[in-house]
Amino acid sequence: MILIWILAFAITITIHEASHAWMADHLGDPTARLMGRLSLNPLKHYDPVGTTLLLVLVAMRAFGIPVMPFGWAKPVQIDPFNLQNPKKDSALISLAGPFSNIALSTILAIILRIFPNTLLTSIFYPVILLNVALAVFNLLPIHPLDGGKVLVGILPDHMAKQVDLFLERYGMFLLFVFIFPMFGGFSLISSVVSPAINFLMNLLIPGGFYI
Repeated sequence: MILIWILAFAITITIHEASHAWMADHLGDPTARLMGRLSLNPLKHYDPVGTTLLLVLVAMRAFGIPVMPFGWAKPVQIDPFNLQNPKKDSALISLAGPFSNIALSTILAIILRIFPNTLLTSIFYPVILLNVALAVFNLLPIHPLDGGKVLVGILPDHMAKQVDLFLERYGMFLLFVFIFPMFGGFSLISSVVSPAINFLMNLLIPGGFYI
């Protein structure tokens, strides 16, 4: 099972980051493609610190230790000067990662509906859970998460600049404050993320409690 979880982890971050790269390339910025990030090779997206941390926490989760997986892959670099509408296009590039995770989870869940109670369940379940968890977490409207860029992209220009500046300065600090367990061993983020993950997982695979 630990090998299945590691494989699921590799699939999850690869789909997420390659989708960022694909959308950037599609919108006119070849930076990620030229750097080799438009790839389904997990090693192209590996970050020595963030990905290793996430891999360790995923492994702990697979062994039944109740931890919230947290980490990051190597960020996909973009050049906003190559984009026709940098604010909107940056939001679309950011949204492509979580969207691809939800799309993959939905496809695998449909396959499980067609072929229930088979070996596929033990293989697909970790992939679905990790993709849903990564999508939900990354959509939180805080830099450096994808949700921060999405938020800035949908705000009016005068508000977007102020919010972007604030999140650039304090986003990482806020993220660590929200992640750090403070209330009875639970973090503020887990109180938001966990219900959202459970809601989506029950839509995809009804009848269970997941995280």
